[in-house]
Amino acid sequence: MNPTTPDIRLVVLDMAGTTVADGGLVEEAFAAAARHMGEEPGSGPDSMLDYVRATMGESKISVFRHLFGAEAKAQDANKAFEAAYAELVDGGRVAALPGARETIETLKSQGRTVVLTTGFARTTQDAILTALGWQNLADLTLCPADAGGRGRPYPDMVLTAFLRTGVADDVRQLAVVGDTSYDMLSGVRAGAGLVAGVLTGAHDADALSEAGAAQVLGSVAELPVLLAELSPQTRSTRSAIDSTTFVGR
Repeated sequence: MNPTTPDIRLVVLDMAGTTVADGGLVEEAFAAAARHMGEEPGSGPDSMLDYVRATMGESKISVFRHLFGAEAKAQDANKAFEAAYAELVDGGRVAALPGARETIETLKSQGRTVVLTTGFARTTQDAILTALGWQNLADLTLCPADAGGRGRPYPDMVLTAFLRTGVADDVRQLAVVGDTSYDMLSGVRAGAGLVAGVLTGAHDADALSEAGAAQVLGSVAELPVLLAELSPQTRSTRSAIDSTTFVGR
């Protein structure tokens, strides 16, 4: 974010890998879905599981369309995946990443609007929110179906957050934060003023930067301080201090 970028009013946060730790449940649920379809997920290069890992962050139905082709088969696989994932969630296998809840609360206390997004279906997203007690934590939650059906790496969910909340006058007043290359691409394509990656999920710093991350953080817990430091008010205060210091010399 450069000095002319407007203050961030809207923060769009990914869930699994960014604010939520699911302990590899995506891979477990995918394996169950693949077996439901009569396939073995595999584990080596060019396997189905390898593709799933590479496309973490993408809408799950899009992943199944790539793997199974025909729409009916993709929908069947997606339903099996969602059912398996929901069962794992019900088993208490999800948790908030350290500092995630506090981060969202701090962002809201700073006057920012927070939206949680996911590549999962609405029923799965709601199951995760319920398991964490986060039903009323964010200002808005979105899944691909809420944005016309297209998930990441398309910008649709980010732009839907922009339109539905109405708190920003310019897409540069948005921050998009996630743990995957697809999160970064969706933020860049939406024209967000800040696109930041976190290292608590699927992809490493190089992958996040190559996909457009302007900042790479250790975790989402570092975000409130970063946004406070980048705010125009903070920069103006620092400039005034620097000017006074220089004159005093």
